[in-house]
Amino acid sequence: MSTELKLRRVTARVFRCPLEQPVTTSFGTMRDRPMVTIEVEDDQGVRGWGEAWCNFPAVGAEHRARLVDSVLTPLLLARSFRDPVEAFEHMTSRTAVLALQSAEPGPFAQAIAGIDTALWDLAARRTGKPLWKLLNDGGASTIRVYASGLNPDAPERLAKSKQQAGYTSFKLKVGFGGERDLANLTKLRSTLGPDAGLMVDANQGWSVEQALEMLPKLEKFGLSWLEEPIRADVPWSEWRRLKSATRIPIAGGENIAGVADFERAFDAAVLGVVQPDLAKWGGISATLPVARRIRELGLRFCPHYLGGGIGLLASAHLLAAVGGDGLLEIDANPNPLRSIIAVDLERVIDGNVTLSARPGLGIEPDIGVLASYLVQH
Repeated sequence: MSTELKLRRVTARVFRCPLEQPVTTSFGTMRDRPMVTIEVEDDQGVRGWGEAWCNFPAVGAEHRARLVDSVLTPLLLARSFRDPVEAFEHMTSRTAVLALQSAEPGPFAQAIAGIDTALWDLAARRTGKPLWKLLNDGGASTIRVYASGLNPDAPERLAKSKQQAGYTSFKLKVGFGGERDLANLTKLRSTLGPDAGLMVDANQGWSVEQALEMLPKLEKFGLSWLEEPIRADVPWSEWRRLKSATRIPIAGGENIAGVADFERAFDAAVLGVVQPDLAKWGGISATLPVARRIRELGLRFCPHYLGGGIGLLASAHLLAAVGGDGLLEIDANPNPLRSIIAVDLERVIDGNVTLSARPGLGIEPDIGVLASYLVQH
């Protein structure tokens, strides 16, 4: 089989799953679960699947899919590539000015990331290896996971159900007022026990002063990390004020995009837990070297993810390839667009999941099964 990457088809699809219980953050509410998938097929009939981040704004999914159709697909079909990295660099360089002109570097990066993941899935399928093994032949198929997305309304109920399902670590959303946040943490620690891993995510919801006021109140809960306590664009000097005021590791990275910005974050020496989101920026091609850099620096690589099953599996394979003591984020809330696809990740044993040995991401999404969630874009 030729190693040259020549595509004959790129297909973007948009899916939406309504929610009975909206997912609440400090900055907004998700009333449905969107998913943008990208399917690629090469000239030899081998296919691959990827997913682009699309959670906000509410119309974001359709927009990303249209970028794939109208801008990126023509770039991919016009020539061949040595590998996914060359395709990633080509798409990025050819759309750089357009992304600036339209003031939309984020949506472009997310669409490119979804395609890149699909190309890596295709590349791994060609070799007959699971993606994690293609990325690192010495990687391991078993990784640690945690249940995220615990909303501020009775989070102990959902957390307890996930503990009974095999999870040992849990992340609560905070930023809804100090009294409410602390009451929820007290309930969680009491419900889950002293040995459970417990983290909090403020989703950039506090000012620096609010964060400094909350830090001493959080110390008693034995938190594994405090995620994005303040806005991601606040100068690193302000983040250092928080780090110096607490023993709790500071986490962030889902809203960092670009190698240069990650290097600035490393130079600031604030983050103990670094959380790139491969569906939001970078795909596999750019996130893999960043993740390896995180490990080299002795930091904890915990990929961020909130979406459907394809991107979650890609994040799992990336963590399996990079290794370390990091955890994979799995949303605790019901989402058929995740559970129907990422079946391997539904079986949690003592806080761990094991990836399959099937080629690529190990899945073949059934569009017929997902058809009831398919929407036009």
